[in-house]
Order: sequence, then C-alpha cells, then structure tokens
Amino acid sequence: MKSKIINMAERMKDEEDRRLESLFAAEPIADDGFSVAVVGKIQRRQWVRRLSLPVAILAGGVMAAKPLFALIVSLPAALENLAGLALPFAPDAPLVLTAATLVMVLVLVSRILEE
Repeated sequence: MKSKIINMAERMKDEEDRRLESLFAAEPIADDGFSVAVVGKIQRRQWVRRLSLPVAILAGGVMAAKPLFALIVSLPAALENLAGLALPFAPDAPLVLTAATLVMVLVLVSRILEE
C-alpha cells in the first residue's frame, strides 16, 4: 500500500524529471574493465602509503639498535667521569645530566604520541 504523498509526488513530475529518470535508468557504459583497473590502482597506492611509514620506522629502529645499545652501555662510565669533575655550579652533575636526558626523552615521546 502506497501513501498518498508518494502518489502525489509521482504525479507532479515534469518533463525534466522524466528525462533525468530515463538517463539514470540506462545501462552503464561498457569501458572494457577501465573502471576496475582504476579502482585497483587506487587501492594499491593506499596500501603502499599505509605500509611505508611502519616499514621505515622498523628499518630505522633495526639500524639504530646497535648504536643505542652502545650508548646505553657507555652511559654509566660517562656519568662517572662527570661525577669526577669538580664543578662549583653543579655539585651533582650525574643527577642533572640524567634529569636533562629524561626531560628530552619525555618531550620526544609526547611529540611522537601527538602525531
């Protein structure tokens, strides 16, 4: 059962409405797979863009692992050398260096998380 409103709307169609309906009711134009090929290329490019950043991060992390490990191993010796220095303005140099390093790490982590 159709409502009266729909029936009235169908009756009120003018010539332009009927032409538009006939255009949209026509068969799609044969393009020999062109549309499918374009959609496939777009989807491939989307996957390349989605995967390029994680792959780059992973590759950079692998390359930076050895120098980072060496830095972590040499950090206690560097702190001991700084502790041996008699600086009148910074009596506790290892603590200041450690605090500055932690602040820099926190700033970098917060910037990474914002992105």
